[in-house]
Amino acid sequence: MKLRNQLLALFCLLAFAGLGVLYFQHWVIRKPFGIILFIGEGLAPGRLAPTRAYAGGAGTHLGLDSMPHVALLTNYSKDFAAPDQAAAATAIATGVKVANRAIAINGDGKSLRTIIELAREHGRTTGLVTDVKVTDPTSAAFYAHPADPYDVEKIATEFVDGGKIDIAMGGGAGQFLPATKGGERQDGRDLLLELRGNGFDIVRTRAELEAVPAWRRPKLFGAFNNAELAFVNQVEERSQQPSLSDMVRRAIELLQYNAGGYLLVIDAGLMRKAAQENNAERTLSQTIELDHAVTVARNYAGARSTIIVCGDVAIGGMNLNGFPFRQDSGIALLGLNSAGQPWITWATGPHGTRSYGAANIPSKAPNEQPEEHLEPAALHTKSAFPTVDDVVAFGSGPGTEALEGVVDSTMVFKILRGEL
Repeated sequence: MKLRNQLLALFCLLAFAGLGVLYFQHWVIRKPFGIILFIGEGLAPGRLAPTRAYAGGAGTHLGLDSMPHVALLTNYSKDFAAPDQAAAATAIATGVKVANRAIAINGDGKSLRTIIELAREHGRTTGLVTDVKVTDPTSAAFYAHPADPYDVEKIATEFVDGGKIDIAMGGGAGQFLPATKGGERQDGRDLLLELRGNGFDIVRTRAELEAVPAWRRPKLFGAFNNAELAFVNQVEERSQQPSLSDMVRRAIELLQYNAGGYLLVIDAGLMRKAAQENNAERTLSQTIELDHAVTVARNYAGARSTIIVCGDVAIGGMNLNGFPFRQDSGIALLGLNSAGQPWITWATGPHGTRSYGAANIPSKAPNEQPEEHLEPAALHTKSAFPTVDDVVAFGSGPGTEALEGVVDSTMVFKILRGEL
């Protein structure tokens, strides 16, 4: 009798535990532990097919292609059909449409709460990774509220004084250092020294980044160049700098030890810089770099993490034209085709003053590369213009099923806020 009662009690306990597990799995709303946002500056639908072709031929599949949810994002600002960098980033970071040149402030100059500020209120650690300057408008929209979007000295100050980000990596160290130490600050403040005094580890090279123990409480500032980081094809300059994938991997490793989860924002800004210069090789290479970083994030963060990859504003109007072969890739898509016409053209930008065509094939030896740039723009401008185009968003994990059809860029903020 005693044994039977014990077995009955054990059965009831197991049944109760099983019902509890089922209840938790099917009725209790579980928030994702990791939330990751990638912003590919200039990532419009028209960028995808040329990137596939450049990466390995027209039939190549990118890591982005395996993400289960995709949508087009409308991205107009409050006053223009094409937003600038500041307005586009603010819509994503705060869920509010603002006028061009506004960074996380409304029309009255009042601060708008960003997704990073909300994440901290929910007990999450926060990270920011970029391959351009940490103070550029896209990154700044997540932590700063400057009245003057061009006052990078004040933006850098707000980063340090605000204390909203636990891990940050990128370029722009010159804006954190006084002129007496090789920086650009005129107020004499050494913000890197102040960060160190606030408990941050300061790392300046890839080796130093890799040496940071993964078990430590995350407080890290990586300043890997005084300006932007090097492009993929700048091998010598890049030798001491981490890649975008390196920074993303290390950020996830360090942030995930917070029991309350984390939010990580990654700004792939070199894509935009290359497009502004009408440099297709760098534009496509940096888009591939973004794609690799997304794959790394998905592998390290896990399938239950919410990951969104979105563009901000299309730029330059790059097109891969004509009839390249299906297997053509890499440098085979750069320069001129057999008729003396450029494979790649731009709508606007600094290379808009030259003419191309069969009559303009450079008179050089057959295997000698011409010296001039071979990617013309239709209209010469000092820097390529933003274009009135939708951008694209990919998503995986909880909440991203809302990325379907055509939605506004503010939807990205709404998804992230719903998963905090």
